[in-house]
Amino acid sequence: MQSITSVHHIGDSFFELSSTDSTNNHALKLIQENLAADGHTFFAHEQLSGKGQHGKQWKSEKSLNIIQSSILDISFLLATKQFSLIATMAVAVHDFFSKYVLHDSYIKWPNDIYWNERKAGGILIESSTPIPQSSIKAWQWAVVGIGLNVNQVKFPENLPNPVSLKQITGKDYDPVLLSKELCEKMGYWFLRLKQGDFDAILEIYNQYLYKKGCIVKLRKGNIAFDCTILKVDEQGFLHVSGANTDKFSFGEVNWVV
Repeated sequence: MQSITSVHHIGDSFFELSSTDSTNNHALKLIQENLAADGHTFFAHEQLSGKGQHGKQWKSEKSLNIIQSSILDISFLLATKQFSLIATMAVAVHDFFSKYVLHDSYIKWPNDIYWNERKAGGILIESSTPIPQSSIKAWQWAVVGIGLNVNQVKFPENLPNPVSLKQITGKDYDPVLLSKELCEKMGYWFLRLKQGDFDAILEIYNQYLYKKGCIVKLRKGNIAFDCTILKVDEQGFLHVSGANTDKFSFGEVNWVV
């Protein structure tokens, strides 16, 4: 991937929190209090009630992993284009992760980071403060929360397939330094999104799409079925073949592990 030559200032203001309930909650509270600033990033050594997708918890041992949230000004982005931010951040985290894991790293739709069959990290984006824009409601702020397993090697039994950088590479890392490096990657890709380069971003997203071209088992409601993963489109729909429907939206189906 291209080197960073010009970056957005994500992480220039970098705050370390010894403990918090959730870095996303911390950032959202600042937005509600009109104290938000574009690019501000909050790293937590300990997160007591971390949030994942669909109300799930993100659990992490103290000071072992990347737990961070960044506040981004997304007022340039129409509400109908929200997936472009999701894809951009997924590509950014994958770009960072693949520097240390040179093979078999993927983006699992919509925005998890996988190594082989195991989950290394996830992204939770929450928006706040709608503003009118061309008669279409857009959003002033987004909070991009990222959890990435770094040095942790023991995980709760109810997590089916976690993995960390240390387990993959056998090395120990400084999570704070890695977090700041991740911010640089985020800044680079976010700037490309602002410059109108989403087509290229989506191409990279699909290049590393987990199980692309493979037969997988998905579940919709109580019905499980096999299908082949084809691609994700610009609106975030997952396209498949071999199912009763040729595409699915977020939350419509679950992966059967």
